[in-house]
Amino acid sequence: MGLKLVIAKDANAVGKKVASEIINLLKEKKDAVLGLATGGTAEVVYPHVIKSYQKKEIDFKNVRTINLDEYKGLDGKNEQSYRYFMDNNLFNHVNIDKKNTFVPKGIGDKEKNLKEFNDKLNKYSRDLQLLGVGPNGHIAFNEPDEFLHADALCVKLDEKTIKANSRYFASEKDVPKEAFSMGMGGILKAKKIVIAAIGKAKAAAMKELLTGDKITTKCPVTFLKLHNDVVVVIDQEIADTIPELKQKKGCKK
Repeated sequence: MGLKLVIAKDANAVGKKVASEIINLLKEKKDAVLGLATGGTAEVVYPHVIKSYQKKEIDFKNVRTINLDEYKGLDGKNEQSYRYFMDNNLFNHVNIDKKNTFVPKGIGDKEKNLKEFNDKLNKYSRDLQLLGVGPNGHIAFNEPDEFLHADALCVKLDEKTIKANSRYFASEKDVPKEAFSMGMGGILKAKKIVIAAIGKAKAAAMKELLTGDKITTKCPVTFLKLHNDVVVVIDQEIADTIPELKQKKGCKK
């Protein structure tokens, strides 16, 4: 397995480490293709990336991006959409060409949207895929199930995911019940994966990834064991809940 574990002190340190992976890539490859994510983890990553851009250390002029997912039923102008999130948390602050940014469409014909998503993934090989993880082990919106999809899909969201995401909405009932998501096969096609987790709510899922011996659809994040280049960045709070990590070699703090 190609899992490299990094234990960072707190959320800001996690964000800084993950951002450094993106920054170092863009310094080496000006036309890199980034797989990007949204949510709480991304919120602590992108400020460090923007700061590096403002220092003129990196340039987004020739960079392409593909995002993991989007809520079904929300257009890009909706403040809860992932397109809106990306514009306001990253794209509007760097010199990226918006035509080179792809966030799945949340409205319109479902099959057409999925075809466009899969076509983008097949056309552009991602140099790095950024991931967060849900309390139930989901990555993107690949929820625990009897099986996982290889290609992009429209998925019904798990109750735990809806509850976890309700903090971004007026109430839990306002959270969309479906979303377009990159499939597990698409995620694993990235050349390198960087996954970050913050807070003890993510501890059980990360324990399955880091110390468990199973690859199971009941905890989708465990599928990252199949990839040969994964950087796992967790905070000390998570590490403290996994005593087995103290016996594992190669942990970097």
